[in-house]
Amino acid sequence: MAGGEDGSPRDARPAGDDRLSERERLAWLRLIRSENVGPVTFRQLIRHFGSASAALDGLPGLAARSGRQARVAGRADAEREMAQLARLGGRLVAIGEPDYPAWLKAIDAAPPLISVRGGVAVLARPMIAIVGARSASVAGCRMAQRLARDLGEAGFVVVSGLARGIDAAAHQAALSRGTVAVFAGGLDRLYPPENAALADSILEAGGAHVSEMPLGWEPRSRDFPRRNRLVSGMASGTLLVEAAQRSGSLITARLAGEQGRAVFAVPGSPLDPRAAGTNQLIKQGAHLVTEAADVLEIVAPMIGPAFAPKPDWLADRGDGMAERLAAPEFSGEARDDGDPDGVEDPARGDRERLVEALGPVPTEIDALIRFTGLSAGLVQVLLLELDLAGRIEHHAGQRVSLLA
Repeated sequence: MAGGEDGSPRDARPAGDDRLSERERLAWLRLIRSENVGPVTFRQLIRHFGSASAALDGLPGLAARSGRQARVAGRADAEREMAQLARLGGRLVAIGEPDYPAWLKAIDAAPPLISVRGGVAVLARPMIAIVGARSASVAGCRMAQRLARDLGEAGFVVVSGLARGIDAAAHQAALSRGTVAVFAGGLDRLYPPENAALADSILEAGGAHVSEMPLGWEPRSRDFPRRNRLVSGMASGTLLVEAAQRSGSLITARLAGEQGRAVFAVPGSPLDPRAAGTNQLIKQGAHLVTEAADVLEIVAPMIGPAFAPKPDWLADRGDGMAERLAAPEFSGEARDDGDPDGVEDPARGDRERLVEALGPVPTEIDALIRFTGLSAGLVQVLLLELDLAGRIEHHAGQRVSLLA
């Protein structure tokens, strides 16, 4: 059974529609909530079995081949989550559906399902991520507000993580033009609690809350980098206003670079430790920003032809910037990595050969194929087995490593 380019089964949708049937949406939710099934494994399972329903049936046997039992999420739990989300005024959006953010589906490990609360219309518009220090200065917050306001007037939605400081300032300034808050936990687990009023304002203004985590999930420290990849992944560029040398904002910038997105930074005083990270980014090649036009100059070629904003402050520049924003069509299709359907069962010793080739250092899958002499399809199936058994970790750039 062939799948779509985003890894989703074409027959799961009604004819002439790009949306999943509710039956298949429930199966997708069960699959992504099953033990050791992350976004990469989800996609591989869909491509291997043809649909989420078939993957749910085949998952225990596949995991057992590596000596582990797979815990498959129950139907009742998935139905309960969908009902609770509906009561919050939210819904699940699947990759490949019209309301799924186009830029997000192009990243490695794009979440197959996201929970969305609020106005989904903002998810279809061009986005810029604005992030920065939680303990931000007054000047930093004012700069974030000015940039968010001007970028909003230029037609961009501001996406951020609803954290204290720069994130909150950017969200607040972008309310009237559209802003998206990405949660590290479930949509019913706001963090930090002090931003509850701001979170409500985002929804009231037609913005949206987004999360890939289940309802009831309390955010842990390791969930914030995972959240950050969605912040950068939804945007054509990530802008840092203030960031210390070791901060979550720098993680967001690194992820944006790995995703092939533009990275921007506002310079600051060398005497202010909150500017140390942004100044270092500029030294490393990030685009220096002192006004919104600096961002627009870079992202203009990345935006589709229907996007042609002409805010007063931009049109008055007289340098053709507004016209250049009607740029070539952007590309956001997920990559097609081949189809392992029909691959033969592993022969005796194949799995051991692959495990011996793996180690703690992330290794490209192509290198594993060349080193082991196994077929590409067979390596993908073996990696899927090891993934379900919790023995490997996925990294950017199609690389994997063996867990201790």
